[in-house]
Amino acid sequence: MDDPVSATSPAVGLGATPAQVRAWSLWDWGSAAFNAVIVTFVFSVYLTDSVGEDLEGPISASTWLAWAVGAGGLVIAVLAPVTGQRADAAGRRKRSLAVLTFTVVALTALMFLVEDDPSFLWLGLVLISVGVVVFELAQVPYFAMLRQVSTPATVGRVSGVGWAYGYLGGIVLLLICYFGFVVGDGGLFGLPTENGFNIRLIALLAAGWFLVFSLPLLFRVPELPAEVSPVDRTGFLESYRVLWRDVVVLWGEDRRTVLFLVASALYRDGLAGVFTFGAILAVSVYDIGVDDVLIFGVAANVVAAAASVAAGRIDDRLGPRVVVTTSLAAMLVVATVLLFVDGPLMFWIFGLLLTLFVGPAQTASRTFLMRLTPVGREGQFFGLYAMTGKAASFLSPVLFGLFVLIGGDDRWGIIGIMLVLGAGLALLLTLAGPTGDRADEVVA
Repeated sequence: MDDPVSATSPAVGLGATPAQVRAWSLWDWGSAAFNAVIVTFVFSVYLTDSVGEDLEGPISASTWLAWAVGAGGLVIAVLAPVTGQRADAAGRRKRSLAVLTFTVVALTALMFLVEDDPSFLWLGLVLISVGVVVFELAQVPYFAMLRQVSTPATVGRVSGVGWAYGYLGGIVLLLICYFGFVVGDGGLFGLPTENGFNIRLIALLAAGWFLVFSLPLLFRVPELPAEVSPVDRTGFLESYRVLWRDVVVLWGEDRRTVLFLVASALYRDGLAGVFTFGAILAVSVYDIGVDDVLIFGVAANVVAAAASVAAGRIDDRLGPRVVVTTSLAAMLVVATVLLFVDGPLMFWIFGLLLTLFVGPAQTASRTFLMRLTPVGREGQFFGLYAMTGKAASFLSPVLFGLFVLIGGDDRWGIIGIMLVLGAGLALLLTLAGPTGDRADEVVA
């Protein structure tokens, strides 16, 4: 760093209160409305199994969804690093997060317009694809703020708790959706189901949920002062030149970080594929009822939340590399079993085993990079994290769709996801884990 940063700076969370940690974590709780309800368990299934059920042509609605999400990743790859860099330089992480969060809320609310008719599939695909783009951009300043609410000794636990909040928020919201809007004929509220009205109302609920639980962070967690960051303020196009310069320097001085970004890009895309296509596979391959997908989602989130908290403590003691590599290897074993089993019971057993390792891999990846990142450049580094992730984000969707076309059955898509997870694990195994935290340079 060019300028010293005091130990009391908001850039390092030595003064963070439990209330600020909870406020930061509640954004994850609220974001479950988009991740769990929209992308994974409700709206994506509604698009593929209802709206696009009678879609004409040789390409299925699930394949179109895979390709739409993959295309959105190209936009993230272009925008994420410079938006994170500019938020660091201007001291506007919280402002950037607010704008992007409110945009996701608006896009989610617009999903109410997607009626149960194939002609509305394209509107649904556009909204979910753009929503994924904006949500991923929002995660850049959110992840960067992790250091503002944690210390080098607690970053694993705080990250794990934040991820657990996300899963628990998903549990509560999925239960509300299941019992209030879905089970039986329109749920306990007796809502009309014609034209997908009850599912469309869930989109409005999800939008409101995310909005409400994003507010505590915006009010309680302090903004990052611009003077903390060593990143120069530049114009938007000039930011790309600065970005390229910094990446070249990073390659020469800290090649491990660059290779970790590549490795994590691969396996994180595989993890995203598990979430994106898990519910679709449950219905189309393992004969889980559409209503029961939500119950499975609740159980999966309970398992993932508990595992994330436990993994955070292991992370602080043994390091994030142990957590990530163990989780990925276990997922490959479980996915192999899923290729050969049938029926709801087998999916419940091995699907839950799969989710046991997803949360730890995600939260430890976040802390892996945080421990490698210089203080004040978190937004830039997590922008690169998002960029490399989305540069590879077409892999799981495209390979899933390709193997479905080859095999003629959605089960074959599992192979595509496994290939991406395996490639990321193979590269990660060649790298040493972080032995400390760059924040120690400030607080020592």
